[in-house]
Amino acid sequence: MASALGSRSLAALLARRAWRQGLGSDARSIHNQARSLSTGGFRPAGTGPQTGPGPRGAMLALSAALGLGAGWYALLQPSPSLAKSAEDLPEYSKEEVAEHRSKDSVWVTYKDGVYDVTKWVDIHPGGASRIMLAAGGAIDPFWSMYQQHNTAQVREILEEYRIGRLQGGAPPPPEDPYANDPKDRLPVFIVRSEKPMNAEPPRELLTGSLITPTELFYIRNHLPVPEIDPKEHVLRVCGEGLKEVGVRLNLSLEELRRRFKWHTVTATVQCSGNRRDEFNGVEVVKGLEWGGAAIGTAVWGGVRLADVLRAAGLRAEDETDGEHVQFVGADADISGSRYAASIPLHRALDPRADVLLALEMNGAPLTRDHGAPLRVVVPGTAGCRSVKWVTDVVVSRDEADSLWQRRDYKSFSPSTTWDDVDWESAPAIQVMPITSLICEPAPGTAVEPGDAVAVRGYAWSGGGSRIVRVDVSVDGGKSWRVADLNKVPQQSGRAWAWTLWELEVEVPADARGEFVVVAKATDENYNTQPESPASIWNIRGVNCHSWPQLKLKVERDS
Repeated sequence: MASALGSRSLAALLARRAWRQGLGSDARSIHNQARSLSTGGFRPAGTGPQTGPGPRGAMLALSAALGLGAGWYALLQPSPSLAKSAEDLPEYSKEEVAEHRSKDSVWVTYKDGVYDVTKWVDIHPGGASRIMLAAGGAIDPFWSMYQQHNTAQVREILEEYRIGRLQGGAPPPPEDPYANDPKDRLPVFIVRSEKPMNAEPPRELLTGSLITPTELFYIRNHLPVPEIDPKEHVLRVCGEGLKEVGVRLNLSLEELRRRFKWHTVTATVQCSGNRRDEFNGVEVVKGLEWGGAAIGTAVWGGVRLADVLRAAGLRAEDETDGEHVQFVGADADISGSRYAASIPLHRALDPRADVLLALEMNGAPLTRDHGAPLRVVVPGTAGCRSVKWVTDVVVSRDEADSLWQRRDYKSFSPSTTWDDVDWESAPAIQVMPITSLICEPAPGTAVEPGDAVAVRGYAWSGGGSRIVRVDVSVDGGKSWRVADLNKVPQQSGRAWAWTLWELEVEVPADARGEFVVVAKATDENYNTQPESPASIWNIRGVNCHSWPQLKLKVERDS
């Protein structure tokens, strides 16, 4: 029944209690009378937001929005009794709102509204620090940064937690942090989020070539795209186990090219959320609804990370001084927090792992959306570890202390819920599981009984494992045929690029309604794909790699 609250929070609760008792006009005076109360106040039972299952998608979206883009974590059920018209609510100044920035009492403003979001602080797995960034102030700039969360649905639910009006009305709208994003993106992309830009090409375009044209490579951005002058860009290398701890090796792009041997690596990069939309058929997950084209293969050109670390003084006998290599990008939010991720040190130092500091993509300088002027490419590993716009490489005993490393890209049991998830219990996704997709023909394409249909797709396995077979079935897996493979010549253990496959299948003469094709890939270690997405469903919607399914529409002559 009781919880520690600041005096302002207690005052707001008393004010809300006043309107429920028909004392709306006196709410402000009650607030003023409560200003002298101690911070150890209590919340009368039933007067605040209650936790509960709630409508899953809406609650997760609201939590994400108030978590400043950290995302998707708490399932909160607002009390319908708190919904009141704005004119009935007390008015607060910016200074009064600013007093509520401790974990005991967290108020925020949005446009002309004042909201008490204290309940989110302790239960938000994204970390209290994410919410506290906006505590006592406006969330408008953060919603401008993370516009995928600023939806009518989220705003409607947020209104349930409104406790007052902002004195002086809504502030001027914040500047658009994405105003300088690239403008040359192709209109063919399927946009999953405009700000930040997250988009994939139609899947049918993936099988035209083993190498994905740069212009058609999926775009995965977490924050606004930075503008960096290549002539001024400097890579800083530092950390534990280096010859001179605390001393950075600073390298310009020209020095990287001049001092280190140039390497090219043909490698597939895939977002760990690729195919997430298939999980929604089991139970809706929160996250970008990627189809199957958040993946692409390019020829990356650059220098080996291992060579740069050796030049910085990292010696083989000192490898135990650091267990991870952290990468920090230049992309940042309005608080200055930058994207960061890390990989195990042994992978960074293994020349056969081919980890690159890349300056080129498909024989040309990197484009801005793909990390210009310098990015990391970690073959066989989740795309979130291939940090773009990289500015810092840090050898450390610890993983990167970022949301994207510690709490975002992790998978859990299908039975794990947002209420009981333990983020520390799961490792960050590194090597990706085997996957495949049927790319052609497009889903829903009309076919007739007896038609011969050319089915095409891709298959890929993380960690450098070669694809050795793709099986295709038109009877739900009762019988299979082996597809023809088209692949880049690659060594065992260093097969970083996908395999394209093709098979002609016949629509049965008795087919009616839908004609369903399924496939499954097998790699050289005999890893294969699970049949159903239900068996690998997880609350974050990552690593969907079950049998891909293609449904075609059967049309019969009348």
